[in-house]
Amino acid sequence: MEDVMFELADRFKELKDKKKQKELELRNLNDMIFEVESALAELMTLKETQNFTHGNTSFSLRTSLKASAVSGKKEELYSSLKNAGYGDLVVETVNPSSLSAFVKEQISENENELPKWLDGLINIFEKNTVSTRKYNK
Repeated sequence: MEDVMFELADRFKELKDKKKQKELELRNLNDMIFEVESALAELMTLKETQNFTHGNTSFSLRTSLKASAVSGKKEELYSSLKNAGYGDLVVETVNPSSLSAFVKEQISENENELPKWLDGLINIFEKNTVSTRKYNK
């Protein structure tokens, strides 16, 4: 039984290490894609080329408008949108990790019971995970 546990532990660590390496490779690849796309878009703009075909692939220059709230002004923006009749653009969310921590705290403060006012509004489940840490001899 212990042999199986150690085999699974080795495989688990191997997969986590492989995932970490692939995530790093993906970040690097995304950075390179961004750089090359920016250079290509700049060159197409300079050459006033809207689109072209090369190697059975069509490349098109697209311009899109992006907007975001000014840092520290998100609540003011939301309020202004609501006041101007565009409140349907504002979406409230609760971070799942924050909600889990909050519920854990509420249960702890309520004699290990979910407060009645939350009953039927949230799903609660436990998830078993295995954490790893590098061990230095």
